[in-house]
Amino acid sequence: MEPSSVLNPLDTFNFRQMIIDSPDQFRVGFEIAKGVHIPGSFKSVMISGMGGSALPGNIFRIYLNDLFRKDAGDEQPLAIYQNRSYTLPPEAFDNCLNFICSYSGNTEETIASFEMALEHHLPCIGLSSGGKVEEICLANDIPHIKLPVPFPGFQPRVGTGYFFGSMFQILINLGLVRDTTEELLAEAEKIRQSLPDLEEQGKLLSKKLVGKTPVIYADTKYKSVAMVWKIKFNENAKTPAFWNFFPELNHNEMVGWTLPQGKFMILMLRDNDTHPRILKRLEVTAELLRGKGIEVEAIDMVGTSVFEKIFGTILIADFASYYLALEYGQNPTPVDMVEDLKERLVA
Repeated sequence: MEPSSVLNPLDTFNFRQMIIDSPDQFRVGFEIAKGVHIPGSFKSVMISGMGGSALPGNIFRIYLNDLFRKDAGDEQPLAIYQNRSYTLPPEAFDNCLNFICSYSGNTEETIASFEMALEHHLPCIGLSSGGKVEEICLANDIPHIKLPVPFPGFQPRVGTGYFFGSMFQILINLGLVRDTTEELLAEAEKIRQSLPDLEEQGKLLSKKLVGKTPVIYADTKYKSVAMVWKIKFNENAKTPAFWNFFPELNHNEMVGWTLPQGKFMILMLRDNDTHPRILKRLEVTAELLRGKGIEVEAIDMVGTSVFEKIFGTILIADFASYYLALEYGQNPTPVDMVEDLKERLVA
């Protein structure tokens, strides 16, 4: 898919092109992690990261859990944990490989967790574009993956494929997962070919969302995809958004729609391969919400494989939030409030 010949004047960093290029990131991620190895016998992986550097961990878990179920049935050969804080949780200390993920390399919570891992001599691999994470890795002879910065102002939230590809390749190198890279590259190419349709779907959705607060629902398996959608609207469109998942939301949150206090739009991410009772819940819940005057849009997840469903569906959110930003007169790339917070924390 080719970029537009004329950029929208609000899109000074060419954020749209960052979205368009994202399916190509997986190949790069696989390549930059080839040959990276660390000694040890691991029964789990801990992914420490924040914000856009943490999103790949959520997605990684969905794909790996599906792969393990296919390969090992009910047996889970490798547990995948996440850490979004200044300190490591207990699981990081028990035969665990620690991925230290910070696109900038300077995320203070992740660096604090990294320092804790070093203090306890835990096996680590750093992933960053540079910064303190790279410096600490070099100083302590720890493997480091140098993530690309293909554009000025490149944002971690659109670099998920680099993280995903690199972490997956490392697990292949260590013999912890089956090598499915060729299969994934073929699926990434299918997604790339679908970009025009995904962009149009996102653009149409953005028109419907103007002046409304998005609330994204998915089933339990893909609840992290709903969370990623929420974050895309926050960071790209600079607007509040919320998420939850079936069937849990039917036992509590749904009642809150009895008295909605604002103008909302519910986006239900529908996986037609999910449990039939979940599909029934989506249908009935949509009817109940519409009865309360709430607008509901069902969005079928893209493709047939878990990988396609994850990344194809996220691309709809990328485009929807991008065009919603333009509708609101916002530059989709900068996250000024985050940068302001960092400055005030230093002061």
